[in-house]
Amino acid sequence: MARQIDLLQGTLDLLILKAVSLGPLHGYGVLLRIQQISQGRFEILQGSLYPALYRLEHQGAICGEWGESENKRKAKFYRLTTSGKRQLQSDTEKWAHLAKVMAGILRATPEEA
Repeated sequence: MARQIDLLQGTLDLLILKAVSLGPLHGYGVLLRIQQISQGRFEILQGSLYPALYRLEHQGAICGEWGESENKRKAKFYRLTTSGKRQLQSDTEKWAHLAKVMAGILRATPEEA
């Protein structure tokens, strides 16, 4: 079984935006989707997830609409807004750039210092 990875600060919003970009989800569904697409390497706690969903909704990156979950319970389903799509694209590009820079730094040898 793969070891779970601790999230870096600021990555939860990006993970939520990506999960919701794949289709509308209720809160717990977002949590499950992140676990699925990370192949179980990320475990998001509900105590972190719901404040992040609330924050993203109030920023206009996602919008919520009440509906019925698979188990016939009332649930708020989130979808990505146009603003959220732009934020996802921008944050993805920033993350890719940061990862590239960090990889270069971590490959540095004593001769390069």
